[in-house]
Amino acid sequence: MIPAFWFRWLYLVILGVMLFGAGMVLVPEVARDFFSLLFYSSPGEFQARYPADANEYIMFAHGVLGATMLGWGATMLLILKGPFRRCESGGWMMLAMPLILWFVMDSAFSLYTGFRQNVLLNAVLLLLFGIPLGATRRYFLS
Repeated sequence: MIPAFWFRWLYLVILGVMLFGAGMVLVPEVARDFFSLLFYSSPGEFQARYPADANEYIMFAHGVLGATMLGWGATMLLILKGPFRRCESGGWMMLAMPLILWFVMDSAFSLYTGFRQNVLLNAVLLLLFGIPLGATRRYFLS
């Protein structure tokens, strides 16, 4: 059985992903300013640098990304509470593989487009998931 500490850790990280995603949909201006701060060291830089129609598209893209994160988090939560909690053979891989795929693809694209700061953000999220996943891997080896 998975220790409660690791289960709760993953639960909280997944909820954090879901809340962040919901925030990107519900308050897209905040998401735009967050990423503007991350990429340009200024929360208003997107608005200053790009025309209004580009900013509308940036907010649209953030909203779509947020909705995707919310759906991804909901799926992860179902896996966590089901196959992962029951230590079913595929339960660990159901969480780990999509995370690895996301990290590699998102980080590679971020580097390709010159947004290295996003790789740091990705690494933090990977670490938040990776620590409990690494600690629970042995419960799925049978």
